[in-house]
Amino acid sequence: MKIIYLHQYFNTPDMSGGTRSYEMARRMVSAGHEVHLVTSYRDELKEKKDWFVSNESGISVHWYPVPYSNHMTYLKRIKAFFTFAWAAKNKASHLGGDVILATSTPLTIALPAIPAAKKNKIPMVFEVRDLWPEMPIAMGALKNPVLRYVAKKLERWAYSHSSSVIALSPGMKEGVVSTGYPRSRVAVIPNSSDNDEFKSEPEIGIAFRESREWLKNSPLLVYTGTFGQVNGVGYLVDLAVELKAIRSDIKILLVGDGQEREKVIHEAKALGVYGESVFFEKAVPKKQIPALLSAASMSSVLFIDLPEMRPNSANKFFDALASATPVLLNYGGWMNQMVKKHNCGLAMWQKPLREVAKELELHLHDEAWLSVSGKSARMLAEKDFDRDTLAAQLIEVLEAVVGGQPDKAESIASGRYN
Repeated sequence: MKIIYLHQYFNTPDMSGGTRSYEMARRMVSAGHEVHLVTSYRDELKEKKDWFVSNESGISVHWYPVPYSNHMTYLKRIKAFFTFAWAAKNKASHLGGDVILATSTPLTIALPAIPAAKKNKIPMVFEVRDLWPEMPIAMGALKNPVLRYVAKKLERWAYSHSSSVIALSPGMKEGVVSTGYPRSRVAVIPNSSDNDEFKSEPEIGIAFRESREWLKNSPLLVYTGTFGQVNGVGYLVDLAVELKAIRSDIKILLVGDGQEREKVIHEAKALGVYGESVFFEKAVPKKQIPALLSAASMSSVLFIDLPEMRPNSANKFFDALASATPVLLNYGGWMNQMVKKHNCGLAMWQKPLREVAKELELHLHDEAWLSVSGKSARMLAEKDFDRDTLAAQLIEVLEAVVGGQPDKAESIASGRYN
């Protein structure tokens, strides 16, 4: 197949952020398919005026300069969405192909995907990474009733022109089906565990610890990712205050960037935990995360408590599983249930911070618990979320759609986890 893969915010392992599209696309190439990935180039410091192409592990990546960062206002982000959509429509239309795979967010990725599919008379598969527009509405980003109406219409329009839909969690699948889309045409293919790349390497973890004078042999809780409003990273600063109250030696390391990073740093300083038990480092390329997780006692996956967030499929959760690192979750939903069922971390949804601090103090000093919990995490990564397995499912869905059998999607990847 010649696959036209549209993803506005594509990353390689040399970049910070999720690499789902890269990992899936390179496996498509390994399986003998031709992949053209259409994306945006976000680096404002390097002058790029028009489309350019690079080869990333056999993937032909078509980049179009559209600056974007989590520091932007919602209005500027929306402008970036539409700027890219307009340019990508022409590019995708001229690439031809056998199938278009369009992955959100943003939902506006449907704007170039659908016209390109129609022009070339090929099917489109739409991948849902977040339940848009439910999320921006819940966050207060879409307050205007007209914009809400348009966003909901865009969501329905995207589904109605999709031969099949890929949902990244069972909850997202239910959200798609609730719009009237046929259940049989929805596959659940979550974010995945890169089990080879993230295999825990103690010697790398030791080197990471020894390079940080403040860490040494202390228990370490880490957060890696975006400092956005929806992430609620300030939770860990408040948790540090509770840990301080019980004289804990647990250290917390926050690695990443985003709109609220400076706010969280300010809170840590104001509460007297900055540089004492809470430490900050800038975002690093994805390929450096395994070393960080090898050094960590536990990895945290955080979101503010909104029902719309509970079906999420956070990359950092699956990275932690692959690295045999126990997980701390502070929200409800399918991943919370999974942590409880498989005993691979601490599911602390709706628990008072004082209680969370006591649980951490107990478990992060319990080497036997950390070992068993880490092994359970790795077993879950290998059994249900191995990247090779899930990429093969994605390829099978695309082949079924090209072969005129979109109703096979659910049977290929049902999203039922034992």
